[in-house]
Amino acid sequence: MDIPGLPARAAALRLLDAVLRRGETLDQATHNALQNVRADADRALARAITAETLRWLTDIDALIDSATQQVLPEDAKPRAVLRLMLAQWLRLDTPPHAIIATALPLLSGGPKRLAHGVFSTLNKRGVRLPDAPTLPARVVERWRARAPAIAAALGEPPPLDLTLRDPAETEQWAERLGGVSLMPGHLRLPRGEAIENLDGFADGAWWVQDLAAGLPARVLGAGEGRRALDLCAAPGGKTLQLAAAGWQVTALDISAKRLERLRQNLDRTGLTAEIVAADALKWEPEAKFDAVLLDAPCTATGTCRRHPDVLHRIGPRQIAEMAELQAALLARAAGWLDPGGRLVYAVCSLEREEGEERAAEVTLTRDPIELPGFASTPEGWLRTDPGMAANGLAGGGMDGFFVGAWRA
Repeated sequence: MDIPGLPARAAALRLLDAVLRRGETLDQATHNALQNVRADADRALARAITAETLRWLTDIDALIDSATQQVLPEDAKPRAVLRLMLAQWLRLDTPPHAIIATALPLLSGGPKRLAHGVFSTLNKRGVRLPDAPTLPARVVERWRARAPAIAAALGEPPPLDLTLRDPAETEQWAERLGGVSLMPGHLRLPRGEAIENLDGFADGAWWVQDLAAGLPARVLGAGEGRRALDLCAAPGGKTLQLAAAGWQVTALDISAKRLERLRQNLDRTGLTAEIVAADALKWEPEAKFDAVLLDAPCTATGTCRRHPDVLHRIGPRQIAEMAELQAALLARAAGWLDPGGRLVYAVCSLEREEGEERAAEVTLTRDPIELPGFASTPEGWLRTDPGMAANGLAGGGMDGFFVGAWRA
């Protein structure tokens, strides 16, 4: 059936199923779900439909349930198709006739009539989504008092944050790129422009890095030729920061494939680092370091602005698995410091089990974090979340991170 736009909707349906039924990330699911979608515009549309569906899933389901006599099962195909239809109408401003023409062919028989009837009913009612997405109940239970502010920040995808190779050129690049700077060496731009087309990309003047993701390396400050280990380094934003700040960096990651992207960015920026592909739980350094930065594998719930799948994939089992790995990595990292050396631990997670609870187990001397514009917790940790205004600038927020620091 040759219907324009249908391949993108069929791919979005596959993506949604991969996330909600199989627990895959959007990135993991993209290859298989979109392999028969050739046009870049259709591939981008499939991702956009799925992301907006996941971002607003709780509210979209409530609308569906308000227009059916019997609640559709969670995994029923008509519910999945209706989710995509409503996301297109209410979030992407797709005309209803185009939605019906490209969604109903995904169903047959009674389910097709059901989906058409529910969508038409909601369309006639003129329903709308709330100002901010409603988080899943289990997420609200975990995030507690922080949940409303985080939810308010999830209504729109995040802006584009850049880290500059030379912080002294911040004002110059802000003017050239038309961005705003929230701290030296940082720029924030609107979404939409292809990264490769931006001024300074080919010259390696900057790299893409969320504002919060750049904070852990900032904690270590200037390297002045000292040795630093970036543990679990790929894709390499923190390695680039450390190298640009004058550290002699060893970048270690278990994934040789992901390290290839780091090599490309080092080549592009003209920065240098020693790259090691190894398992941090088995690897042993030849000498100890002045600093170790451990940006540990985690559930990545702090990236929910750009990866709304984490709102629905992550639960107690995944959190417990990550916490166990983080504890093991922290124990090894703490032993690789020279006397007086600094350990910085970071996770892009909003879960206490991965942040505060892991930090409480470290036996080194706590080194309270002080970064201009960011308030530390009473314990001296740094905790960001998507609902925070960035250095006094409201709007856009930042990823959720936990950062702790210690001295040997």
